[in-house]
Amino acid sequence: MQEQLPVIKVSVRNLVEFILRSGDIDNRISLGQRADAMQEGSRMHRKIQRRMGASYQAEVPLAIQIETAKYVLLVEGRADGIILEEQVTVDEIKGVYQNLEYLEKPVAVHKAQAMCYAYIYASQHELEEISVQMTYCNLDTEEIRRFKETFLLFDLENWFYTLIGQYAKWADFQVEWKKRMVSSITDLQFPYAYRRGQKELAGDVYRTILRKKNLFIQAPTGTGKTLSTIFPSVKAVGEGLADKIFYLTAKTITGTVARETFSLLEEHGYRAKIIQITAKEKMCLCEEMDCNPIHCPYAKGHYDRVNDAVYDLLMKQDLFSREVLLEQAENYQVCPFEMSLDAAIWSDDIICDYNYAFDPNVYLKRFFGEGQKGDYIFLVDEAHNLVERGREMYSAELYKEDFLAMRKLLKDQDDKLIKALTRCNQIFLEYKRECDTCMVCEDDISLFIFALMRLAERLDLFLRKQREHPKKKEILEFYLNLRNFLNIYERVDERYVIYTEHEADGRFKMRLFCVDPSYNLQECLDKGKSTIFFSATLLPVQYYKEMLSTREDNYAIYAQTSFEEEQKLLLIGKDVSSRYKRRNESEFQKMAAYIADITAAKAGNYMVFFPSYKMLDEVYEQFLKIAPVEVQLLKQESGMTEVEREEFLQAFANGSKDALVAFCVLGGIFGEGIDLKQEQLIGAVIIGTGLPQIGNEREILKAYYDKKADEGFDYAYRYPGMNKVLQAAGRVIRTIDDRGVIALLDERFLESSNQRLFPREWTKYQICDMDNVSRKLSDFWQQF
Repeated sequence: MQEQLPVIKVSVRNLVEFILRSGDIDNRISLGQRADAMQEGSRMHRKIQRRMGASYQAEVPLAIQIETAKYVLLVEGRADGIILEEQVTVDEIKGVYQNLEYLEKPVAVHKAQAMCYAYIYASQHELEEISVQMTYCNLDTEEIRRFKETFLLFDLENWFYTLIGQYAKWADFQVEWKKRMVSSITDLQFPYAYRRGQKELAGDVYRTILRKKNLFIQAPTGTGKTLSTIFPSVKAVGEGLADKIFYLTAKTITGTVARETFSLLEEHGYRAKIIQITAKEKMCLCEEMDCNPIHCPYAKGHYDRVNDAVYDLLMKQDLFSREVLLEQAENYQVCPFEMSLDAAIWSDDIICDYNYAFDPNVYLKRFFGEGQKGDYIFLVDEAHNLVERGREMYSAELYKEDFLAMRKLLKDQDDKLIKALTRCNQIFLEYKRECDTCMVCEDDISLFIFALMRLAERLDLFLRKQREHPKKKEILEFYLNLRNFLNIYERVDERYVIYTEHEADGRFKMRLFCVDPSYNLQECLDKGKSTIFFSATLLPVQYYKEMLSTREDNYAIYAQTSFEEEQKLLLIGKDVSSRYKRRNESEFQKMAAYIADITAAKAGNYMVFFPSYKMLDEVYEQFLKIAPVEVQLLKQESGMTEVEREEFLQAFANGSKDALVAFCVLGGIFGEGIDLKQEQLIGAVIIGTGLPQIGNEREILKAYYDKKADEGFDYAYRYPGMNKVLQAAGRVIRTIDDRGVIALLDERFLESSNQRLFPREWTKYQICDMDNVSRKLSDFWQQF
């Protein structure tokens, strides 16, 4: 029986954009002139399609298979329209923000896309000739401009197969590399002896991928969740259940752990192309990031050289770290960040920030653009962070003062633009007069949106004409913020609250607040095959299931801890509280006394977490009065630089016979994501239940969820607060050799509403007060 040839799939759009691009990266060209304009373009597509007559077939799927000796190349896509008249016409619709008067001819890659569809359709329907129509629509004004051209099938065929010929070496690489990768996975074994519960966890992940479902994992520290999710995902790819793995992180440090885990599997025989995508600002080779051919030598001619740079990289490297990418970019004189995005196309495992999968302004359009999806596995690390990050990604705001500043900056330069700015400012002023401090907008804001659209159109035209304007950077930043606001407005539904607010610094804003990000996140998740959410703090899991996905059939499991109950002492102080009404000098003295007793019981490194910098400073001052001279003190400061953070953590690694006490803020940079093992940290003191500070946005959340399910306080305050507590506590026991103390200093931890959020590992706790805390600590440490 003849062996079936592997199938290589490529979309028409990706094919033409990858092979035919050329020239410079140029941020001087306004957003409206670049490609088609994000998701709202699809809305306009549908509107135009509905206006066409009976001869117009919309969204026609087209595909062609090209068989070679080694594989079948499947080129597929969806034509926006086929017009079945005497002369058949392929219609390609592009929504843009550009004034169409200045569009002299179709964009080359747009036309090429339509020509591909025309060839496929004509060849399959035996047409000797066929027309191509480019329909451009201004998304602000709905103005339409069309370009039409007729082609002979013979000419289209020659052009199309020339294009395919240029793609052949990339398809050849894909086939050969995938064969090698799959072969390496077949005999790949878990690199260590399984810890308790780890094999079951890996099995649950594999079964979830097999069933194309989503899984939420509450994974206590020590379960080895990174390896336990990556390994079964790799095995699933080897068995053809998926094509790529996206390891999504909230912080760079967790991305580094993921990269090390993939490297560990490589040491055991795994062969894959692995890339860690780093933020553009950190990849830039210039002193100042200004992406145009005038200011950046790497932007000039970038697209003429980047494909060669990527192909060479694929031939000589498997792991694409930041250092590797920077060196390759230097060698080929291309932008390292843009090159890294291209290298990701050919990578098997992609490690990146949440933004690259979920943020509508940043997501990887090569994978997640409109209408695109793939056989992807999403591994979402520290998934508790995605709730607030999701809200932020899908929210937008405008400040009235920015309109005044822009009007002043552009004075006497463009009368129509000034008029548009003035109109927006006038409407903003009306909102400002109606708002005392914070006001939810119950009425329709479409009048304001219409004025903003007119302004955006004028700004786009201005930026096109004034490429070298001395204040171009400020104008472009304002324009992009305005566009983002309009784009987010397209998403506004019952999951949003629109409000205006006078901020403490006197500025006035309107905010489109995404209260419930689940629908928007699910849209992104649907572009893949299966998603694994995991964190040491996904409690209550139902809350996270509701916030991060709209599917009703998601799985959830509680991974078994590898640690023994006896490794830690969990104390709850019953005679202390961080409640606002109890915040006085006497209470701060008691907190300081607790810290002194806990840190005196055994010399070592401790972290003390506070709900705010203000309380941290108050207790720190009290502790200074009673702290022994040999105790080393550290204090987290607001806005610490990366170097200062590293120096702060280095103090824990240095080791000392005396006590080190670090005063930190709950939910801050040292409250999660740091890995201090064994003697590097032997105790965490947590003061308060971590409740977020009362504010207008928190109160809007509370009101929204009170109305929805009478759970406003839990959703707005209790759950986010307890998550910060659990994260801080998780810094202590990191390995099976660790021993440590976790002290929860607030009587509210004894309330059932908080205790129901305790993890299973916290069932055995001891209640203490100032009279017996030293004895309990002594009894614990004497065991070791």
